[in-house]
Amino acid sequence: MDRHIGEFYSTISDDDSPKGCFHSVIALHDNPDIEWEFISEQCPGLCRGWFELSRLGAADRVEFIREYWLSKLPYHPNLSQFLINFFGLLDDIGVFIVQKKYDDPFEAHLVYSLRGNSGFYRGRTGISEGNLAELQRAFPNYIFPPDYLAFLHIHDGFSKSSDCTGIAPSQNLESLYNNFQLMLSQYEEIGITGNGRTVDPKTLIPFYESFGMPFYQCFWAEWYPENEMGNVYYSGLTHSISNTQSSVSSLESMAFPTFLDWLMFYLEQVEEPI
Repeated sequence: MDRHIGEFYSTISDDDSPKGCFHSVIALHDNPDIEWEFISEQCPGLCRGWFELSRLGAADRVEFIREYWLSKLPYHPNLSQFLINFFGLLDDIGVFIVQKKYDDPFEAHLVYSLRGNSGFYRGRTGISEGNLAELQRAFPNYIFPPDYLAFLHIHDGFSKSSDCTGIAPSQNLESLYNNFQLMLSQYEEIGITGNGRTVDPKTLIPFYESFGMPFYQCFWAEWYPENEMGNVYYSGLTHSISNTQSSVSSLESMAFPTFLDWLMFYLEQVEEPI
């Protein structure tokens, strides 16, 4: 497993040194003697499937989750081969139970380790029916892309390595949208441009935030290239979004017709070892 995972999933020392990210960490895949009754009481959000996954060997964990992704995500002409290739880069998938601070609830993370200490991805548990209903109530005027909603059933929150932002958990999407709109209102006189015209900021719903930078990937409610909301890149430096009418590829323009197109791009961008 990537050595950076051990560094990230470490506990805060008693002397409050900067090392460590969590108050408590349990690597469930390395603790075969932990019983379901105990850990499910500690972490009610842990699904039984992830617990059973942690009882398997590393190769079986990778294969099982690959097949799970393939079964949950809708058809895309490039997806099957892409996921076969992506999961072929993994040497392990670990199940971690973490507590950020002493009084915080425990969370479960599924961690995807890339071979050769070349990075990792981490995802939270899938969306609950209650959170799905709340997401739809928070955005009553929009229909989210079905492939995005399908991915939320796999991971409701997903990011690269130690990135603290990434794909926002559904319960944070409304506050992220509101904060995004508040930020954009400071530049109201400048306006947001896209395709050579001014864009209504309220039609942009950010689902991905770049850590520490004013860059977002947003669903755009004025662009439906594949009978679902496409997504575009917003730069806080230029106050502009992707040009969806450009002749260049999606990878260059950062305008993606579907969420899965963007997700495959995100998974391809492997971070260099720290």
